[in-house]
Amino acid sequence: MKRCIFKALSLAIVLPILLAACASSDKTNTEKTSAPTPVASLYSNASPLDLRLSAWPYPYPLKEYKTSLQGQPASMMYMDVPAVGKQKGAVVLFHGKNFSSDYWALTIAGLTQAGYRVIAPDQIGFGKSSKPDVAYHFDDLAANTQALLKSLKISKVSVIANSMGGMVGVRFARLYPQTVQKLVLENPLGLEDYSKDIPPQQNDTLLKLEMAQTETSYRNFLKSYFPNWQPAYEQFIEVYVRVQKGPDYPAYARTSVLTYQMIAEKPVVNDLPQLKMPVLLVIGQKDRTVFGRRFAPPEAVKSLGNFPELGRKAQAAIPNAKLVAIDNVGHVPHVEVPDLFIKTVVEFLNVKN
Repeated sequence: MKRCIFKALSLAIVLPILLAACASSDKTNTEKTSAPTPVASLYSNASPLDLRLSAWPYPYPLKEYKTSLQGQPASMMYMDVPAVGKQKGAVVLFHGKNFSSDYWALTIAGLTQAGYRVIAPDQIGFGKSSKPDVAYHFDDLAANTQALLKSLKISKVSVIANSMGGMVGVRFARLYPQTVQKLVLENPLGLEDYSKDIPPQQNDTLLKLEMAQTETSYRNFLKSYFPNWQPAYEQFIEVYVRVQKGPDYPAYARTSVLTYQMIAEKPVVNDLPQLKMPVLLVIGQKDRTVFGRRFAPPEAVKSLGNFPELGRKAQAAIPNAKLVAIDNVGHVPHVEVPDLFIKTVVEFLNVKN
């Protein structure tokens, strides 16, 4: 059954007030305004988290796979959840940049109930896995995931990948087509080449911006992913703020910068025509996520992040692709409409090739 799906919050009264107070705006206000009233932190009494999120609960038991990245020893933490009843196959999940594998909790529950074994890793640089100070590459993340599967004696998987994980998933499928039976891309980044419109950024610049992040600014940022914000989504804010309160935040921020550069410099859109396996595109139609939006010229932003259009273009580019458009949903359908997402994905996985 579903376990530890979302943390309950006893903030039902104050949360709407706080969220309204910190509503975001991209417009520059040149008029004289009064200083905003400071918003109290929702997590002022919460204990800090370390670099590996040691005290943060995950929905299923964690295991460790020891590996390396760019020559540095590293540990990849992962959940390996068995199927309920007779196993139909194995599924590996790729998370987004601003999330960890724990946000797949409902998806794992649904897939295992449907007869699938689920492997849900935190990629190196994310969640409870190691965060070495190295140059990150999708090829390396894919190679480590393949090595993990090999260690588990899993030779065939289906892949479900969200956001940045979609870029990892595409590269994984391209590098290891003999491993990937089916590929589900859920509002993936990388359906357009950001390097054409987003100017390159220096690490020092990105680090200063990361270190200047506040609880309010981070909440506003994540709210752009979810057109219908729910109190349960506060867990994504909490984990960030608690890391920020701890002594490891500079290292955490540095890793965020390095993984930003991976997305900026390593487009995968040109890999799409080379995908030979069946592909399901699940696209929330209200998603307008633009990677590196703040650095893009205003005229470029107008044409970027149109996920309804990007989904249609991707379907046309991929030889064997099906598109499922989900209305009134943003960047993370498996969190926003979990039952519909699971039903859609299981139907796709159950079809014999």
